[in-house]
Amino acid sequence: MTQAPADSGDKRQSAGRAFGPARLVMLLQDLSFGGTQRQALELARALDPDKYRPEIWVMTRGRDFAPLAANYGVPAVWLSDGANVGIRELGALRRKLIEERGKVDILLPLTAIPTIWGRIFGRLAGYPAIVGTCRGGGAPKRQHERFLKGLAHRHICNSQALADIMTGRYGLPAKRVTAIPNGVDIDFFTPPPEELRPVREVILCVARFCEDKDHETLLQAFALTAERFKRAELWLVGNGPLAASVTRQVARHPARSRIRAYPGGDPRPFYQQASILTLSSVREGLPNVILEGMAMGLPVAATRVGGVPEAVEEGVTGLLAPARDPAALAGILDALLADEPRRLAMGRAGREKAVSRYSLHAMARAHEAVFDALP
Repeated sequence: MTQAPADSGDKRQSAGRAFGPARLVMLLQDLSFGGTQRQALELARALDPDKYRPEIWVMTRGRDFAPLAANYGVPAVWLSDGANVGIRELGALRRKLIEERGKVDILLPLTAIPTIWGRIFGRLAGYPAIVGTCRGGGAPKRQHERFLKGLAHRHICNSQALADIMTGRYGLPAKRVTAIPNGVDIDFFTPPPEELRPVREVILCVARFCEDKDHETLLQAFALTAERFKRAELWLVGNGPLAASVTRQVARHPARSRIRAYPGGDPRPFYQQASILTLSSVREGLPNVILEGMAMGLPVAATRVGGVPEAVEEGVTGLLAPARDPAALAGILDALLADEPRRLAMGRAGREKAVSRYSLHAMARAHEAVFDALP
């Protein structure tokens, strides 16, 4: 594909068929447990190998998903063994991009720091096709899209809400922005057998401990719910920069004996034990955990932010509340805990929606359509 002319999408595809699949580099900050990291690997696995040859470049040492990358046959290259991105890591990225100049067809940076510096260094190195991404509610601001949006040839957002921000607030032409919802492996995330239906009233939150997820509001809401539902439990699964702060809040919580915290990892055992999946975010793109929970047959109680309402159909697959409103969040948790038949019906509807709309196949084909049209 590197021998293909760069001035025509048709020529590019024709040359790609003649000279082999296009080399696609997906740039990540790490391969630690996280939604974007898993999505990158799932996308790499699902792309048509006759058209695209994906690989992952990683800027820091996080390797939680390295075994999964190997299992999927996706090459992964670590540019540094540093814990965080600093001058050394940025220098390594710049050198790598220069070394591989002329050998890479498409550069796809993911998450804020790779998206910022991948675009800057990629443009300086003359990369022919750079696809910017926005995958979280705060991404446009964190990624300095006001100033850097012009460095990408195309942009992919994982929710229509984010795409609207890029075109409305930041003035990108609609033809350069595509909304592609995340995909979920519906064969990997499946509801447990009927006989293993949970008997405990577990409210599950799978989310990084960071500002966007607003665990404080969830803990305040659970204090209200715990008063009314004596068997209710709250399970927090994740890690992140605010883990210590959340731990302190839990230690002071009036229902602390009914709150459990677990590190990240395979979330399926937690989904299998849960009655409700909840998310109290103040900013979002389209959360992977909501799609995973729906695929596992769970009703969702979440905040009405970003792309969440695109996935959670109010009253059908779950219930929504305003952000930063503990009483409202407690209200929808209470409503679901009080009505098991309704919970089960919403879980079944969520599974059906995950299968019909959010498959990995659909996600991969939509990305290919964007890549195919690159100049």
